[in-house]
Amino acid sequence: MKENEKVRCLIIGSGPAGYTAAIYASRANLGCVLYEGLQPGGQLTTTTEVENFPGYPQGTTGPVLMDDLRQQAARFGADLRPGIATAADLSAAPYRITIDGTKTLEADTLIIATGATANYLGLPDEQAYAGMGVSACATCDGFFYRKKTVAVVGGGDTACEEALYLSSLAAKVYLIVRKDYLRASHVMQQRVLRTPNIEVLFEHQVKGLYGDGGVEGARLLRRQGQPDQEDVSIAIDGFFLAIGHTPNSTLFRPWLDTNEAGYILTLPGSPCTRLPGVFAAGDVADPHYRQAITAAASGCMAAIEAERYLSGQQTAPQG
Repeated sequence: MKENEKVRCLIIGSGPAGYTAAIYASRANLGCVLYEGLQPGGQLTTTTEVENFPGYPQGTTGPVLMDDLRQQAARFGADLRPGIATAADLSAAPYRITIDGTKTLEADTLIIATGATANYLGLPDEQAYAGMGVSACATCDGFFYRKKTVAVVGGGDTACEEALYLSSLAAKVYLIVRKDYLRASHVMQQRVLRTPNIEVLFEHQVKGLYGDGGVEGARLLRRQGQPDQEDVSIAIDGFFLAIGHTPNSTLFRPWLDTNEAGYILTLPGSPCTRLPGVFAAGDVADPHYRQAITAAASGCMAAIEAERYLSGQQTAPQG
């Protein structure tokens, strides 16, 4: 394989946004090349049940959904490749992306669909119970805990939103907060504190989870380092992390505008970044929704914009 290559449309990332962009770009005959990254299929490959993606009336699993999207992109001729983007130079078009530290591609258009990574506490139990009671998305998985007891970890607006959403489904919601106060906005705090089936556990830290074949409870430490420090256990069926996401945008931040959390900023209602021919789709540019369907929609938009951009370049006067 050549060490340098020129492509018309380069897509970095292989979640719903990347694969959908590849479907549209390939059908538009853009000569689409997609690099699948560290986790082909993205975050959804760690999700067992998916019931809210249109077109699957009986539900499906995350890996099956992503494989379906991948096969659809391949059907239309998308060049799907293993590899991780390790360097970027977006100082001028064509844009240069280095893959695996060795191969450099020059791209007329670039679609960044690298996603975001959920922040975890770093407990071994989080991985041990992945897909068996541990989730980083209440909107995705809350339905499976109807009339059950769940816990949400976090004290900001996201954690409060997750707790409130789950309170409409679950019988009981524990909100586990490390501090002795909530960092969330005042209105969110009031909503949480007024919701009867939400119990806020201030000054509690999670030590671990337990259960046979799935989460059955959490071990907590109350008032760590204080004279009245004590171990606490709560019985739960689901454990939801709401301590934020980290967008996978580090490689592109020298060239693109981001918000304080690192999410790539695009023109409102558009995948267009401040660089012509560079588009951002999916969770790397979405701090609000982070759903497979919204990611897929933005991938569609990015590919359409890429096609329009390339068409404009072809018809622009030379000189």
